[in-house]
Amino acid sequence: VQLQASGGGLVQPGGSLTVSCTASGSTLNYYAIGWFRQAPGKEREGLSCINRASGMTYYADSVKGRFTITRNNAENAVYLRMNSLKPEDTAVYYCAPVPCDVQGMGHTPRDGYSWGQGTLVTVSS
Repeated sequence: VQLQASGGGLVQPGGSLTVSCTASGSTLNYYAIGWFRQAPGKEREGLSCINRASGMTYYADSVKGRFTITRNNAENAVYLRMNSLKPEDTAVYYCAPVPCDVQGMGHTPRDGYSWGQGTLVTVSS
């Protein structure tokens, strides 16, 4: 079972982009959801997560103040709004259900979920 990340694309440095995480045939609403990214030649990095009720979020230092995670349980979706994008934000972005609290996030999808294909975000002029 996988979640689908979408909305990636080419954006100029300093620009903004919102990526979406959705589920087909299942619901996100049971889980805290995390966003991750993996750049070529680098390990997958946890960026942000949000709990089921949207009352608690976590951000890695690399994106704090620039990225905002939200969810809409009625739409069965989680979003990552990315502002002030930099070339080093270029990566494939993934979402997955993971443990999440104010101090950090898990890095392994839970309950049998696997990593989806992700969505490519390229920040370049």
